[in-house]
Amino acid sequence: MNARKKLNCHALSWLLLLSGISAFAQNNAQRTPPHIGYVYPAGGKQGTTFTVSIGGQNLNGDIVAYVTGTGVQLKTIGYERPLQGKELQDLRDEQQKLQDKRAAVRTDPTKPAFTIADEKRIGDIRDLIARRANRQANPVIAETVTLEVTLATDALPGERELRLKTPGGLSNPMIFCVGQLPEFSEKVTTITSEPAAGPVFGQTPRASRPRTEMSITLPAVVNGQILPGEIDHFHFAARKGQRLVAAVSARALIPYLADAVPGWFQATLTLRDAKGRELAYNDDYRFNPDPVLAYTIPDDGDYVLEITDSIYRGREDFVYRITVGELPFVTGIFPLGGTAGQQIVFDVTGWNLPVSQLAMETKDKMPGTFLLAVRNQEVLSNSVPFVLDAQPECLETEPNDRPESAQSIALPIIVNGRIDHPGDRDVFRFEGKAGGEIVAEVFARRLDSPLDSTLRITDAAGHQLAFNDDYDDKGAGLLTHQADSRVSFKLPADGVYFVTLADGQNQGGPEYAYRLHIGPPRPDFELRVVPSSINVRAGANTLLTVYALRRDGFNGEIVVGLRDAPWGFALSGARIPANQDKVPITLTVPFGAQDEIVDLTMMGVATIGGQSVARTAVPAEDMMQAFAYRQLVTQREFKVDVSGRGAPLRVLTKSPLHFTPGGTMRVQIATPAARATGEIEFELSDPPAGITILKTSASGGGATDILLSCDATTSKPGLHGNLLLNAFGQRTNAKAQNPAARAQRVPLGAAPAIPFEIDETRTPST
Repeated sequence: MNARKKLNCHALSWLLLLSGISAFAQNNAQRTPPHIGYVYPAGGKQGTTFTVSIGGQNLNGDIVAYVTGTGVQLKTIGYERPLQGKELQDLRDEQQKLQDKRAAVRTDPTKPAFTIADEKRIGDIRDLIARRANRQANPVIAETVTLEVTLATDALPGERELRLKTPGGLSNPMIFCVGQLPEFSEKVTTITSEPAAGPVFGQTPRASRPRTEMSITLPAVVNGQILPGEIDHFHFAARKGQRLVAAVSARALIPYLADAVPGWFQATLTLRDAKGRELAYNDDYRFNPDPVLAYTIPDDGDYVLEITDSIYRGREDFVYRITVGELPFVTGIFPLGGTAGQQIVFDVTGWNLPVSQLAMETKDKMPGTFLLAVRNQEVLSNSVPFVLDAQPECLETEPNDRPESAQSIALPIIVNGRIDHPGDRDVFRFEGKAGGEIVAEVFARRLDSPLDSTLRITDAAGHQLAFNDDYDDKGAGLLTHQADSRVSFKLPADGVYFVTLADGQNQGGPEYAYRLHIGPPRPDFELRVVPSSINVRAGANTLLTVYALRRDGFNGEIVVGLRDAPWGFALSGARIPANQDKVPITLTVPFGAQDEIVDLTMMGVATIGGQSVARTAVPAEDMMQAFAYRQLVTQREFKVDVSGRGAPLRVLTKSPLHFTPGGTMRVQIATPAARATGEIEFELSDPPAGITILKTSASGGGATDILLSCDATTSKPGLHGNLLLNAFGQRTNAKAQNPAARAQRVPLGAAPAIPFEIDETRTPST
């Protein structure tokens, strides 16, 4: 290629780049990602077609729905939102003009004729105002998208993730279930549903409906929504001796409602006979907020299931599914795990189970957590977790409830045991050397066991050396009661030691199973990446946060990267510094990327004990609970929506930046967007204490210089991390009457994350 052709190609590429940036500057202010608040019904039966309503925010525009797995077809068939003030007033004005036209014709036949179409339009306006004039107190569920869903007959049953894509990007995921049983659903309620006859004093006007009374045929799945003060009733016929199971999914569908206390829809379930007498009641299943009833039907006849919120709250996103019938339900397994690569024989307890034991081969499985379900006449039970590990294992043996009869073990070991009855305790004896580090940890509640464990460590003389009741595992964000125990201690001398495990509530039984890990520390880590749905323009950067859940004293650096990513996808600042639990990083998408949804996998690598250890970063959503707490709720897939063209900001300064207290650092950012948006401003996002921007200035070649300051009194020497710089351009709005409003600030996105360190000693400024 000759020099002139090269120059022409370069000029064309530059023009295309500026064209993309200009379009980005014009449209970026409108790009607000959608958010889903609920899906109703939250599932359906294999081989059926039905409609689903999705409540959320920023759902307008061309809408495409996605669901994980195969066998599901989704088609968008509707969108509604409450009317805005001007829209409502315009409709009322139009209605008044038509009514005036009708009145004028009655008194003066020479006036323009009032037509059948005019009469129909008045009726349509009345319906529209009645249906859509309501104002949703919670705007995050004010808009509604309607989908037509078709499930294939061979669609795998279980939970999926459903997302919506709009011109604003990809939404957060919500749970959507593929079931095997016939489904019954009460009429959907949205903010644009037909309102009640009149407002209820003291309540915000909202959609409502008469008390739900529905007849169903067992077995079935029942879908519903609870509105304020509502109690839903479902009538069914049952036979004497039937072992009825009714299991609610409510909190399981929507883990946290940010503006609700205790943070979720707390369902209660009641079974009544035909005369209204209460036969069974449950407001939770053990430690799980979702209730489960198991009841043997006493006589042939009609029965009623009632569901409501425990304190009679309600809203469109108080969504539930009840699985009801003579169905398999697992209440416990033993052991709660085994050695990876070996066959495990589980004792299985529960209702309507065809077997009491289940053998499982694990030859092809690595250590980790898995799910077990039992099939009865082709219907799957609920799923319960179990763990595979690589350490030696043994079974607890009775009697072992006192130091004199303690079970001898050799460390390291995993003991699979049970607190067999109320008041039982299990004592284990081991020998140790002075200075040896020992970790004893119970895995029970995290594996669906009702055990509320306590751990006590004593020496040969009976002196207590360590004790723990509840250990807070940051990786178990859905547990409402962190009830597993963990102790870490150093042995003071050579000799015999005892570990005593008991239930803190003095309860026990065959289902109070546990796995007790005892041995030297096993330093390790897990990773979470937030959010699980990423929206970014081609050529641009976007912010992610990676959390490190460290275990057993591991405090080393973790290097994060993408595995098998498409060309051009890259991370910046992808290191979690030693002794830190999270780091903000950026993902860069190549400028030539097509509009598409990309599945990514992120890995973290660290050196532990001289060995390289790799862990997959699990996608998660950072959810707020009850106005105050934040929880990392894991998701199944990590998806990136690439849409449009962005500003390809790049860092030209070598990193990491080395700050000294009281000094400054200069950073240069390539900003070709300046040609389309004028002077570019930068802001630090969530900066570390003491680091600020002193000034920015344009430099030659389409770049911007940023002078950063490190305050000597508020900065923290020794801190490592990433600096995040957000860029803003200017756009002229010629239509604005106020001259000050004509120059509008346009967000251009983020620059790649810039690693930095604050040195311990002061040196001259750069």
